[in-house]
Formats: sequence, structure tokens, C-alpha cells
Amino acid sequence: MLPIIPEPTGAEPAIEALLDQSFGPDRHLKTVYKLREGVDPIASLSFCVYEGTKLLGSIRYWPIEIGGQWPGVMLGPVAVDPDRRGEGIGKALIRHSLWAATRLGHRICMLVGDRPYYEPFGFHSALDHGLELPGWVDPDRFLVMELAPGALDGVSGMIGQPSKTSAPAARGKATRAA
Repeated sequence: MLPIIPEPTGAEPAIEALLDQSFGPDRHLKTVYKLREGVDPIASLSFCVYEGTKLLGSIRYWPIEIGGQWPGVMLGPVAVDPDRRGEGIGKALIRHSLWAATRLGHRICMLVGDRPYYEPFGFHSALDHGLELPGWVDPDRFLVMELAPGALDGVSGMIGQPSKTSAPAARGKATRAA
């Protein structure tokens, strides 16, 4: 397996090209992109895999707030070069980043993605916990995971961007200057 490294400065154009290639240019119309608008990804949870200078995979996380009071992180997107899919790059990025998120003290992680792909990592229905998104989403793809035991106890409500007053607390020590 190639090494997983922190997202390097200047990687944005290559990541955007990989995301367009993986998800299409209309990806920005999806509900989760509304949660990302005007918000920087969490630098300490943004990782890449390169072979030489070629970007093969990327993963990012974004700060969120649940019910206006509980901080969390949103995984995604994770993308892998179409010619290299099936080699375990995406799964390695997910395992590595979930470990980092846990180590950094994040407690709740949500995503919108393929349930059979993400269930082995510990993700399950977010709707079962009373979580909501501010737009349409396929209910089978709206998933959540506790990164700390009991983190979802009593948590419910709409997922949104962190409020201006809670953004630093939501990110805590998990951010670094880009």
C-alpha cells in the first residue's frame, strides 16, 4: 500500500479534478455540499495517496453541528482514481482518517454514502438516531458512527454548519492552518 499523507498545500486543483472524475461536475448540487459551502475542510483530517506526483486518492472531513448544539464531523468526499479502484486505497483512507478523528477527540461522524461499503467501518442509519439533513437525501445512504461510546446518546436534530460561536469548539484541536 502506498503511504497516506496529510493533504499537501496546493493539492486543491488535483483533488477537485479527481472529485469531478469520480462524482461528476453536478456533485455540488447535493445536500452535503450545502453543508460545505463557505466552510474549510478540517486540515488534520484531510489525507491523500500519491504515486509519484499522481494523486490516487483523497479524503476530507468537515465540521458540522447537530441540533444546533452537538459538534461532529462529516466524512467525505473520499475519491480514488478510477484506474486504481479495487486496490483498497479508499478503505485505507477511511480507516486511517477515522483513527485520526478518534485520536483527535471527535465523537460523532456522519456521511452520505453506500451503506454496504461503510457498514463494516461501523456506520449505520442516521435516521434511527433522529438525525436530519437540510435537503433531500436517500435515507439508506444517510449514515452515522459513534467515534466514542455513547456519543449519540440524547443527540438528535438537524445537521448544519457549525455556528460562528461554536465553530472553534466544534473543530477543537482537530484543525490546523491550511
